[in-house]
Amino acid sequence: MNNDLKIRLIELAIAEDIGNGDHTSLASIPSSATNKAELKVKDNGIIAGVDIAKIIFDRLMPGHKIEIFMKDGDKMKPGDIAFTIEGNTQKLLQAERLVLNFMQRMSGIATLTNKYVSKIADLNTKVLDTRKTTPGLRLIEKEAVKIGGGYNHRIGLYDMMMLKDNHIDYAGGITKAIEKAVAYQKEKNISIPIEVEARDMSEVEEILATGKADRIMLDNFDYATTRAAVELINNRCETESSGGITLDTIRGYAECGVDFVSVGALTHQIHSLDLSLKAV
Repeated sequence: MNNDLKIRLIELAIAEDIGNGDHTSLASIPSSATNKAELKVKDNGIIAGVDIAKIIFDRLMPGHKIEIFMKDGDKMKPGDIAFTIEGNTQKLLQAERLVLNFMQRMSGIATLTNKYVSKIADLNTKVLDTRKTTPGLRLIEKEAVKIGGGYNHRIGLYDMMMLKDNHIDYAGGITKAIEKAVAYQKEKNISIPIEVEARDMSEVEEILATGKADRIMLDNFDYATTRAAVELINNRCETESSGGITLDTIRGYAECGVDFVSVGALTHQIHSLDLSLKAV
C-alpha cells in the first residue's frame, strides 16, 4: 500500500478524533510528562496494523521510543505484548484510540482471512477479497487481507474491468458488453484485465466464444456446475467462484479447480479483535 495514502488516511483520522484539542489530557497531564505503555493482546488470532501504529506514533509523538516484539502476520494469543511505546504522555493518550481502532479491525480481518486460507492451504486456489469495504478504509482493509494470507481482487473500478450482471443487461448482452469493453480499452490506450460474470453454463459458453475475457466469475454456481464450467473453460482463461461462499463451503469450491474464490465477508462481516494499550 502506498505510504503517502496511509499518511493521508491517518491524518484524517487524527483530525476527526482530536478536533480543536484533547481537552481531557491537556487538563489532567503536564505537557512535559513522559510515560510508557504496552500493546496487550487479549484475543487469539493474527496481528495486523503494527506498521500503521508506527506511522501514527511518528505523526503524533516525535522523538518516541518503540520496541516491537510482534510483526504484522504473527500469530497472537492472550497475554502477548506486541510492542511498548514511550514518549510524551499527552500525545500517547491521543494516539491510543487511533492505534487500537486500526489494529483491532485489521487484526479481525487478517484473522478471518487466515481461517479461509487455512481451509484450502493444500490446494492451488487463492482467496480474494472484494470491494465490500468500509468507505475510506479500503486500502487499510485490503492490506489486512494480505497480512492474513489472502490476495486482493481489484482495488477499485480503475484497475480491472468487471462486467457483472447489471453491466451485461444494460449493455445489451454478454457479447456486446465484452466488445464494448475491448473497444474502450483500445480507444483509451489502456490495458487492464477483463472479468465477466456468468450466471449459468450458457453464459460461460458465450463468454468463451468471444475469446476476450481474462477471467470468468462463476456466480452462485453449485459444486457440480462449477466443476463442469472449469472443465469447459479448460484453462482458456482464469476462473473465480463467487457468491455467498463460507468457511463451510470454500473447500468444496476450491476442489472444483477454480483459480480464485472471492469472499466479501473478509471485510464486511468481521469481528474486531480485543487489544489494549495500557500504561506500564
